[in-house]
Parts: sequence; structure tokens; C-alpha cells
Amino acid sequence: MKNRLKFLGLGSLLLAVCIAVGLYAADGQKEEQKQTKKEQQNRLEPYKKLRKVINLVENNYVDEVELDKIVDKAIEGLLSNLDAHSAYLDEKKFRDLQTQTNGEFGGIGITLGMKDGALTIITPLDDSPAGKAGIKAGDVILKINDKNTLNMSIDDAVNIMRGKAGTSLQLTIYRKGESKPIVYDLKRDNIKLDSVIGRKIDGTNFYYLRVTSFDKNVATNVEKFLKKAGKIDGIILDLRNNPGGLLNQAVALSELFIKEGVVVSQKGRNKDENIELKVNGKAPYATIPMVVLINGGSASASEIVAGALQDHKRAVLVGEQSFGKGSVQVVLELGKTDALKLTTAKYYLPSGRTIQAVGIKPDIEASYGKVPQSQKSGFEIKESDLRMHLENELEKIDKKEKKQEEKKSSKEKKEKTITQEDINNDNQLKVGIDTLKAWSVIKQ
Repeated sequence: MKNRLKFLGLGSLLLAVCIAVGLYAADGQKEEQKQTKKEQQNRLEPYKKLRKVINLVENNYVDEVELDKIVDKAIEGLLSNLDAHSAYLDEKKFRDLQTQTNGEFGGIGITLGMKDGALTIITPLDDSPAGKAGIKAGDVILKINDKNTLNMSIDDAVNIMRGKAGTSLQLTIYRKGESKPIVYDLKRDNIKLDSVIGRKIDGTNFYYLRVTSFDKNVATNVEKFLKKAGKIDGIILDLRNNPGGLLNQAVALSELFIKEGVVVSQKGRNKDENIELKVNGKAPYATIPMVVLINGGSASASEIVAGALQDHKRAVLVGEQSFGKGSVQVVLELGKTDALKLTTAKYYLPSGRTIQAVGIKPDIEASYGKVPQSQKSGFEIKESDLRMHLENELEKIDKKEKKQEEKKSSKEKKEKTITQEDINNDNQLKVGIDTLKAWSVIKQ
């Protein structure tokens, strides 16, 4: 009987505890529900404010504006105030973006960025109207035709500059060191992106690779050029004026030269954005001495490749500090005809350093331009002068014979090379080649 009473007493106690816990849980649930309701109410207030503003504009603005136009402008304003690379892509802009990714479009051949609040040229593309006219990386655009670029977004500027081949465009440029703005009268052309160029360097067993942008075939094309080159003693990878492109191609290119480890990590607000991209371990060219050329026009994917090669002690970087574009943009489709381009994460190099607004410093700084006279050997100059003199004399003897020989040699010599004249006209390239030569000596 006593045991039974004890059991009943214990049961009553447990029941009391359960009721208390239940009441506490119920109170906790109610409190949580109150908190959630309050948070929802707080979130609703800004939406109400936005709806009120839209209604006021729709009903009171001096000119009648359709509701969908008001909403589009509201979205544009929101995204343009987040950062320089986020944007609303309406039907035309979205179509232009799709056209660009196909590799051919009408324009003047420049890549733009926003630096210190100014519309800045990251890259003039090779053999484009802008490149031929002498526009340089780092130039700031003050006006496009008669429109000033203050408070103009990158996408709006691109939208104005794109157009049919043969049509005219005027750019007013500010260039550091110039006493007054420079005006360029340009004609748009069909811009065809040839992303990889490969050439042997005369007088050496080095190979020159120029990567102009990271399209979907970059790594494959680079490997093709290197296989065709055969046995070489060094590589010059030229990433100058390369505005970037596809991230997977930056990783794939790095995999040709880096045996193991991380190429780049990506960190964002959402866990899905936090990833580490590592090499596949194959690296067929992991031991060949390598120099990478960079400048203020090297951005995004080209900075990832250069930074990874530098961090892994795989290459020597020569040139000037890169642009500093280390943010990730994704295109999120709203419907079939429009989308958001939104910054969702930042890139970090293997060492953990960021690229964004900082860029990459070269191991050896070298300015662009012709090689200073003191860097050329006297023998080269004398030999060059002598060769030119002899050619002139031979031309006097038999012009017809020389022309026939030139035609024949031009047909036979299909592949271009990097000549001594090319090297003398490009100080950064000369420093890169000299670095490879010193590397070879140290290795021996």
C-alpha cells in the first residue's frame, strides 16, 4: 500500500512537472509567435512605404507614367545603389548580354568598370576601334556623345556605346598626366573576341600566350597551342587588358600549371555561395618556368589566375597592379525577357587575400611602352641597322626579285612569331623574357 502511495505521489509529481513544462512551452510558443508576428509587421512597413511611393508617383507625377515603367525604374534604382556591378536587365539589356556571351557584338571594343565612382576603361580589346584609336586602360570616360557620365551606370553606358557596325560614337576621355580631356571620334565595328593567341618568341625557346578574355574555350585553346609548340623552356602568359569572363575557365587554365591546392574560394552571405575551387591534379605544364604579364586592365578571372599562380609560387608576375574586381555576379531571370544581375559573393585567393578594390601587385614592376635605349644591347642595334642597310642595297639591285621572294616567304611563313621589334616595343614583355632567361640560368 505504501509503495502504491509512493508511486501515486511520484506520478502526481511527474504530472505536475509535465504540466509546468507544457505551460512553459506554451508560453514560449506564444512568445515566439508574438516575436514572429512583430518581425513580419516590421517587414511589412517598408513594403507599405514602397507601395505608397509608387501610388503617389503614378497619381501625381507631372507626366503620366505606366505602372510597369515605375516598377522597372524602382528596381533599377535599388540595384544601382547596391554596387557598381549589380543591375536590372530589361528586355534590351538582357538580349545584349546574351549576344555578348555568344562572342560577337557591335561596339567599339572596351570593357568598363567603376573605380572611385568614375566610369573607367578596364580594357580596350585588341584590334578593336577603341584599341586602334589609342584608348588606354585606366582612361576615365567623361562624356559619351553629348551625355555626361556622372551617375551613369555601367550597363547604361554599355547600352549607349553598343550599336550597328559603321555608326559613329564620340568619347571624351580624362587621362592622368594629360593637361586637358581627349576627344575620340570612333566608328563602331563587329567585335569578334579571339580569346587566345599563341606564338614562339624569336631567338629563344620560349612561348608567348596571350589570353584576351575568358570565354568557354580558353583552357582548351591554350592547351592546343602548347601541344603544338612542342618542347619549350619557358612560357609568357599575357593577361594584360584581360577583363575576365567565366570562372570555370580561370580554374581550368590554372589546372594546366598548378599541380595541387586551391585556385580560388568564393564567400557570400548564403552557404551555397561559399565554395573552394581546387585543381584536378593533372597539371601537364607544372614544371615549365613561367612569367605572367598583368596591368591595370587585368580584372576578375585574369586576376584569379595571376593571383593563384603567384600564391602557389608557380610564376613570376611582371607589369603593373591589376584592376581589383573580385566580386561575383549571377544573372537571375525574373521572366523570359528580363533579369537581375546581382553581386552575391567575393573571391579570395589561395592565401586568403581579397582582390576586390585591391588588385594584385606584380613581383617585378615594369611600365608599359618601348624598351628604354639603355636596355637594348649595342650589338642588336648595330645588327638591325646593318640588316636594314643591306636590304635597301639589295632592293636597289633587283626590286622585282625581292618582291617575288617576299611573296613566296609570306605564303610559306603562315605562323607569326614574336619578333625582336615586338620585344623592343614592349618593355613589360622584354622584362618578362629577361626574367625567364635568368630563371633558366639559375636552374642550370
